[in-house]
Amino acid sequence: MRKSLRKNDELRNIELKTGVNKYADGSCLITCGDTQVMCTATIEPKVPLFLKHSGQGWVTAEYGMLPGSCTTRVDRDKAKQGGRTAEIQRLIGRSLRSVVDLQKLGERQVIIDCDVIQADGGTRTASITGGYIALYIALKKLQQKQRWTTSPILDMVAGISCGIVNGEILLDLDYEEDSNAETDSNFVMTESGGIVEIQGTAEKIPFTENELTKLITTAKAGLATIFEKQKEAIQKIDEELEAEKQARLEARLAMAAEIEEKKLKKALKKEINGNTLAEPTLKPVKMMKNSSKKKTSKKVLDENGDINGNIADNAEV
Repeated sequence: MRKSLRKNDELRNIELKTGVNKYADGSCLITCGDTQVMCTATIEPKVPLFLKHSGQGWVTAEYGMLPGSCTTRVDRDKAKQGGRTAEIQRLIGRSLRSVVDLQKLGERQVIIDCDVIQADGGTRTASITGGYIALYIALKKLQQKQRWTTSPILDMVAGISCGIVNGEILLDLDYEEDSNAETDSNFVMTESGGIVEIQGTAEKIPFTENELTKLITTAKAGLATIFEKQKEAIQKIDEELEAEKQARLEARLAMAAEIEEKKLKKALKKEINGNTLAEPTLKPVKMMKNSSKKKTSKKVLDENGDINGNIADNAEV
């Protein structure tokens, strides 16, 4: 019986929490029992020199353990980066590149940072599993931005540890089990069944081919459960990103409608003002008083006078 009371082929409790870093292009906090790793993905518009002008992208990884992640403080100084760290970084990078269409990615580099917050065995495999989720989020956002019909992600990938302790094959070793294992191994596989990497070491006595086959079978069963966890996280991510996309679209439509409404109001106001100016101005009519009557009377008299005068002249004749 294992100290954790787990069955030999039982995984520790796994949790994949996404969106834990608002600045990274993608982020995931993975918890496997007492092991916790913060995974973030950053997309850069450049590639390493050996890929410049190739039209191909790159995926790489950096791995580190925070000072308080172990029972004794881990030195923060990167200049003292050891061989173990370099080996794990290369493993994570290789694993994630295996499921990405680097040509479709274009000349962009995705950096996966895996920072171990708390270590209790299986930090490298947890980094691969959580790193994949961070990578998926980053490339899903890039797909939406570039309006690609398909994602550069080709498959799912995850890792798990497996070993032989006291002659028994155990899945997902914690630190104590790992420290006492006769055989320690790590398996990285894709959801479609492809093998990315197998690391197996006999710590005490050599293991047999039959034991290796059993290790692979046990690891595959454990990875099947992990892939289901990843699928759940991905489904949630897709729903959230689709909701955000819909919200942005609705906001743009509302803004466009507001702009059109303002334009319409302005046009109507201009038309109303134009029609007001076009109407003739009606001046008030001044009523003619006695003065006009007097003038008229005088004119009549004058005319009469002329007439009278003409008559008088005719009379003289």
